[in-house]
Amino acid sequence: MQTVFIRLSTIQDVRTLVDIVTATDIDIDLSSGRYVVDAKSIMGIFSLDLLNPIKLTAHCDNCTELFDKIAPFIVKE
Repeated sequence: MQTVFIRLSTIQDVRTLVDIVTATDIDIDLSSGRYVVDAKSIMGIFSLDLLNPIKLTAHCDNCTELFDKIAPFIVKE
């Protein structure tokens, strides 16, 4: 399991992220505060607070390929 923080600033960002994660077999969760949703659910994502970075948890051992694809959304610490 690996975790990063992402920022989704526009509706197009949300759509692009959903397109990327639905193309994988990896279970991916997004969480904001106490709410956790499936990253493959566009409606679930819109129920989160998108004004702040969102925690993305990918349930895989080697998520390098996934993280390369979502690199534009990852918040640099």
